[in-house]
Parts: sequence; C-alpha cells; structure tokens
Amino acid sequence: MFSDLVIFHRVAAERSFTAAARSLGVTQSAVSQTVKRLEGELGVRLLSRSTRSLAPTAAGERLLDTLVPVIAELDAEIEDLEKLREQPGGRLRVTCGKHAAATLVWPAFSRLMTAHPEIDGELSVENRHVDIVAERFDIGVRLREDLEMDMVAVPVGRPLRAVVVGAARYLDTCEPPRTPRELSAHRCIGYRNAGGTLSPWSFEKDGRAETVKVAPSVIVNDGDALVGAASAGMGLAYMLEDLAAPALKDGRLVDVLADWCPHFPGYHAFYSSRRQPTRAFTLFLDHLRQASRERIDG
Repeated sequence: MFSDLVIFHRVAAERSFTAAARSLGVTQSAVSQTVKRLEGELGVRLLSRSTRSLAPTAAGERLLDTLVPVIAELDAEIEDLEKLREQPGGRLRVTCGKHAAATLVWPAFSRLMTAHPEIDGELSVENRHVDIVAERFDIGVRLREDLEMDMVAVPVGRPLRAVVVGAARYLDTCEPPRTPRELSAHRCIGYRNAGGTLSPWSFEKDGRAETVKVAPSVIVNDGDALVGAASAGMGLAYMLEDLAAPALKDGRLVDVLADWCPHFPGYHAFYSSRRQPTRAFTLFLDHLRQASRERIDG
C-alpha cells in the first residue's frame, strides 16, 4: 500500500504518468495500473484524467495533504542516512586475539581513533571464539581456518609461521627431534586455548601434512607464558614465530624442525555478510591493510 501511495504522489507531482514512470525507472503501464489499483482499494477516484491534462480530484488533494509532509520527512531522513554512511562518525566495535592485537589490530585501531576522534571505538582483546553477530561486534580479526562459512573474510595480515622451539639448556640434554613423530620422546609444553582444548601441533613437508597431539608435561594458556616456559628449559613449545622471535634472536631459544614449519595464510578481517559497511568500518579496514604492509616492508 505505501509503495502505491508513493507512486500516486509522484504522478500528482509530475502531472504525468509518463514523467512519473521515467523518474521511478518503471513502465508507464505499471504506474497507471498501480494508481488504478489504489483507487479501487480506496473506493474513490484520486486523479482526474483527460487527453491533455491530469490533476488530483478533491479526494486526491486531501490524500496529498497527508502524504506530502510524510514523504518529505522520509526523503530528508534518507538523505541524512546517506550522509552518515559517508562520514566516519558513529560506533565501531572490534574483537581479536592477543597476538593479532599486538601485531596488527592495535596499530590500525589507535591510528584510526587518533585521526577520527568523532568515532566511538571499542577494542575487545580475548582469545576465545567470539560470535560477532550475537555479541554485536562490527568486525573481528582471526586466522582464516577459524572462521564460519557465512562470514565475509578479507586478508589483512602477512603470512605467518609456527615453530617448535626449546632452550639450549634443554636441547643439550637430549637429541633434537628430526621429524614430528620424534616429539613423543620429548618433554613438551602445551597451550590450552580459550575453548579448553589443547592446541594441536601441525606440520607440513614436501606436500605431506602431519598433526601431532603431544602429551605435555607443562600446560599454559598465554603466549608470553609459553615463551617463558620454553626459555626456562621446561621442554619444547609450539608457537607463532612472532612470539618466539625476540628469544630466538638473543639465543634464549633454538628453532628445531624448521623444515617442517612452512608459512601459512595470516590474519583475516571478518564480518557478517548481512552487514552494511559504514564509513568508519571501511576506514578501519584500510588501516588494517596499511598496518600489514608496514610490517611486511619493515
């Protein structure tokens, strides 16, 4: 009914079925049939037609008196919404894990908030699996393998690599593993993820993939604790190379099974396929990509 009223309003404003049809992007026949249907439903004639002119009847004028301010108000509101879409103001809620925050998300988030103080931003850093739709987040950042099928995923991070590392003092007491299967002979440090399960150790070499479920003698649930336990000589640990990099550089840790640890796709920004991106959302994606490029160039 409302769409029919809008078409009637346009015909009355244009004083022509043809001009109204052209402005609406539909056929003249469709416009004429819509007005006829509206008149039939209301039981009154709304337009007086002749071969040369078209004008509202008294009933049509009465209906227009109500329609004109309503449609004008709607047009103004739609225009305001379109302007809002183009402006970066509003609220932006972002979720990601600790490593993603430190290496990628925080640089992008802080840069956006500094450049656009009119944006109300929230960054939630936690390693649990977050349902961004249910918890009303605008965007999240995770590894591609952890994403739901109905999410739009955009690559924003450089390739990553997981490594197996141990302290020199530990490796001095035993033979370093040459294959993932030999890990069963070693003390290992496990990582318990936010879901409560132990993260598997995944490897690949010459096109052959292997996943090892170690029996850890030590378990932690934090990346810094994982580095600390390995540096203290408690056993071998499996972690992102970024986490281990400072300790590898200063010699606290030694990389083993390097030929079994290739790079894999890095972080992806993800959001609901049903979401209409705002200007703030688009700007944040741009800053994420920029932060990723800076890490690669650096």
